[in-house]
Amino acid sequence: MTLTMLAMHIVLPVLSVAIVLAVIRLVRGPKMPDRVVALDLMVTLGIGVIAVYAIATQQAVFLDVATVLALISFLGTTAFAAYLQRRPEV
Repeated sequence: MTLTMLAMHIVLPVLSVAIVLAVIRLVRGPKMPDRVVALDLMVTLGIGVIAVYAIATQQAVFLDVATVLALISFLGTTAFAAYLQRRPEV
């Protein structure tokens, strides 16, 4: 077993558990900022999964996909933060 395969067998289950925990935080809340952070964490973990897959398949094109997803996620998180800042306090 190569180091790449060993890392893939360790990293992917850990990322999967982290995604499940982030989904639980997304569903339970209790407030909107918690949900936004959980959604951002899920996207970040998805980028990690894409990166591991790119390493496993040795295709660098998936890293471009991960970069684009990171940029879009950053813009979305910034937009949510601006919305939450302007929203009246409940």
